[in-house]
Amino acid sequence: MASRVIPVQPFDLVIFGGTGDLARRKILPALFRRYCAGQMGAEARVIGAARADMDDAGYRDFARAAITEFSADSAYAHTHLDDFLARLGYVTLDAGGDEGWGALKKTLGEGERIRAFYFSVGPSLFGDLAARIETHGLAGADARVVVEKPFGRDLASARALNSALARHFDETQIYRIDHYLGKETVQNLMAIRFGNMLFEPLWNSQYVDHIQITVAESGGVGARGEYYDKSGAMRDMVQNHIMQLLCLTAMEPPAKYDPHAVRDEKLKVIRALGPIEPADVVRGQYEGSESLPSYQSEVGSDETDTESFVALKARIGNWRWAGTPFYLRTGKRLRARASEIAVVFKDAPHSIFGADAGRHRNILTIRLQPNEGIEMGVTIKEPGPGGMRLVDVPLDMTFSEALGPDAADVPDAYERLIMDVIRGDQTLFMRGDEVEAAWEWTDPIIEAWEASGTAPCTYAPGSAGPDDALALMHRDGRRWREIRT
Repeated sequence: MASRVIPVQPFDLVIFGGTGDLARRKILPALFRRYCAGQMGAEARVIGAARADMDDAGYRDFARAAITEFSADSAYAHTHLDDFLARLGYVTLDAGGDEGWGALKKTLGEGERIRAFYFSVGPSLFGDLAARIETHGLAGADARVVVEKPFGRDLASARALNSALARHFDETQIYRIDHYLGKETVQNLMAIRFGNMLFEPLWNSQYVDHIQITVAESGGVGARGEYYDKSGAMRDMVQNHIMQLLCLTAMEPPAKYDPHAVRDEKLKVIRALGPIEPADVVRGQYEGSESLPSYQSEVGSDETDTESFVALKARIGNWRWAGTPFYLRTGKRLRARASEIAVVFKDAPHSIFGADAGRHRNILTIRLQPNEGIEMGVTIKEPGPGGMRLVDVPLDMTFSEALGPDAADVPDAYERLIMDVIRGDQTLFMRGDEVEAAWEWTDPIIEAWEASGTAPCTYAPGSAGPDDALALMHRDGRRWREIRT
């Protein structure tokens, strides 16, 4: 099943922080793949901008090395690489000063082309960049600005960032990127719900017992230790990635698939979230082993109480989900790298098969990584003589198997999201009020931890997290799903 590629209009994309790690690992390889696919035309230009002293040729060498390293498994032949690199330029520029801005304006020139500015820098520079883009007359009414997380570290800082951007750009021009929303399976969640009559009538508290959302990582904080220790799992994952998955799972059907309608419904979910009681949240920090360092060793502090794991029970106060808990879990150095949404349906109201048949449930699992796909657990008779013995089996649709070889080469999240920026489609990007609402719900949880002075629970590397997280489910008569690839 070949995917359909729709070329975008000619554009100029300026990458502030163009020599940084994100540009090297994600942005430049993503653009190269879209060029090879024919979606990014030969008229497009990509301009790196950073403080490093470099010319166009040097930046093309930088991009060649990045693409060679991070697109090694691409289905596209690197015979296109020289053509793509010819679209690249570079300007040495100071985000907080005036150096280089005149050169950038001269490079961009005049014209009616789509112009996008990617802020691949720290949030402290967002305001400076936005102000200088406006001061130097680089942005027209159709310009777009892409900003990366972290978008604040609390409600006050998020509001300050929103205000700084709003002084120079309209909300319709601001694209707050969350790469989780660009994943194929995340978007399929909406297709499953709203494109199939089979599921939507059952997608409510009458039929759903509970929902589990898990984002597990097998690695530790690694080189991100300095940043992560100032953030923690709640700020780094729950407030943004997991919140977005929760919204897409729980939201009401939008009137239509467009940015305003979809984001309006997501915002309603966040505002319907009830406050979290202390007993309904667990935070943890991984220990070390003979072969693996502890969290404290990796961040270089034996006194840090920053969490590397969070599990909590959330409730949504509306008619659709009253009485149905959402269990959210994320952590580092866990048993496996796996992300999934599991919709656990209620038991049949009456079993005709008796107690010996056991307890069986339908579970719809949306796997985000690895092996993206959808699995529906159904109950059937176990083959063979000897009575009616029931067993649960999966109806499995792993995309790479069900959709053929083309499914193994679907665009990754950054490819899709960058092209959405050029198209002017904000559906998969967070709106300012949505970000602030998420912080408004998250801040009291973090403040309660800080006020209590309680250290996180410890857990062994390669486990499913702290024992207290297991108890969070057990006291409700439920169990976490096994973390597996």
